[in-house]
Amino acid sequence: MDNFAEQLVKKQQTSADRAKLIMIVAGGIILTVLLAIGAVLMLGRPLISFVGLIGAAGLGYWTYFSAQSMQVEYEYTFTNGELDIDKIIAKSRRKAMLSVDVSKFTAFGKYNDSLEETSDMTVVFATDNIASGEYYADFPHEEYGSTRLVFSPDEKMLSNIKKALPRTLRAQAEKEL
Repeated sequence: MDNFAEQLVKKQQTSADRAKLIMIVAGGIILTVLLAIGAVLMLGRPLISFVGLIGAAGLGYWTYFSAQSMQVEYEYTFTNGELDIDKIIAKSRRKAMLSVDVSKFTAFGKYNDSLEETSDMTVVFATDNIASGEYYADFPHEEYGSTRLVFSPDEKMLSNIKKALPRTLRAQAEKEL
């Protein structure tokens, strides 16, 4: 029987993310309007006017695209001991972040900021930014080397992960979690 769980986690925007979004939208709108006004004022020179209008349209599209790109979700898929993490941007573009066999975990538990990280460790955050219910998993990865994944699994996902953990980690996880 297959062991399968899937979870979608929406990343909550921080105040820094909101400020960045406001700067992108406000700056984009102001620059687009200024470029369009400049193009209209250059009606005596049709080529410059046309290039200005095309530039204004391109800048407007870039502003919209950049604002939409700040909407991020993470999808966790657990299938028979394999955990896949995908990043979904603006509900339209999907990027595979990593794939790992849970039996290769060297450490697993509740995440807190006091956990030490080595200088050569790659930390992958795929969490909702709420800072409650976050877990970490350390493991060797072919592409990233020594890796720490920080994520927010629900109960079903957590249950499936615990079943696939190496025996020593499973016993430790049952005690602590």
